[in-house]
Amino acid sequence: MAYIGTSPSNGVRRVHTYTATANQTTFTGSSTEGVTLTYADTNYIDVFQNGVLLGSADYTSTSGTSVVLAQGASVSDLVVIVVYDVFSVADTVSKTSGGSFDSAVTVNGDLTIKGSNPATIVESTTSSGAFVQFKNTNSSNTNRLGYAVHDFVVDTNGNEALRIDSSGKLLVGTTSANGDGLSLMPRYSESGTTSQIRWNRANVSGTGTALLFQNNSSTVGSISHNNSSTTYATSSDYRLKESVTYDFDATTRLKQLKPCRFNFIVDADTTVDGFLAHEVSSVVPEAVSGTKDATETYTDDDGNEQTRIAPQGIDQSKLVPLLVKTIQELEARIKALESA
Repeated sequence: MAYIGTSPSNGVRRVHTYTATANQTTFTGSSTEGVTLTYADTNYIDVFQNGVLLGSADYTSTSGTSVVLAQGASVSDLVVIVVYDVFSVADTVSKTSGGSFDSAVTVNGDLTIKGSNPATIVESTTSSGAFVQFKNTNSSNTNRLGYAVHDFVVDTNGNEALRIDSSGKLLVGTTSANGDGLSLMPRYSESGTTSQIRWNRANVSGTGTALLFQNNSSTVGSISHNNSSTTYATSSDYRLKESVTYDFDATTRLKQLKPCRFNFIVDADTTVDGFLAHEVSSVVPEAVSGTKDATETYTDDDGNEQTRIAPQGIDQSKLVPLLVKTIQELEARIKALESA
């Protein structure tokens, strides 16, 4: 609760005592208490003459600094004027008890919020946007959350780390979809001019890793690129392998594969070359993921549980070792025939 006006801790009324002279009608200025008569509203004063409360017809009080009696007082009459302070009671948040606001609060300038630990939250507005800053009071490092022009940005340690621009692109480590870093694009273009995920790097020498795949902190694969090409790598270090053999019959296994031509049901007009995953799984099982004829359940938009296929997948690059070994075997046979 807050009082606008004189604080109630200092009293809510002022007493002014005057000793009248013969036929005195106007009472003003400093009283016996040493307080100069002032009042804000004539409805909030009482006038006593020799202890008797006078009515509104017995005096005039309009100037704010004096009271005029309708009839002159006698010598030594005591005229006491009591002025009641006019104040408003506001429903505000207590400094010590706290509280809540039911409507908007406008702050012209920075709003600083300090907790019990040495941390500060500052809401600030600049010409470039508005931010909520999270800052340790013992450090100059600042983390910010807010908007810059039309973009939503997140800063860490004083540097921008993430941005969602006005078109909905998610930019990580960059302020532009064409800058260094990761850009996640909201829409896919059939023309190929807009990608869903974009990794961009500066035109520098060397190869940079875009994606790193790890198992228990050990690298098992990566996607990297330089200024002209991209490499998709899986772990193949000899120190990771054992029971290595070069003596196996690749040709016989290769002949078990059944290359075919087909179209996907959702793309009926496009015929492609490939394999059926389950027909490859018995020959090169590491190239196939999933189980033949597997299904999975899901909940549709109406909340009903439905069943759909859990499709198998194939990594055709894992067929390359078998192909290379077969070519080597065929080349050896051809050489043997040529030497016969």
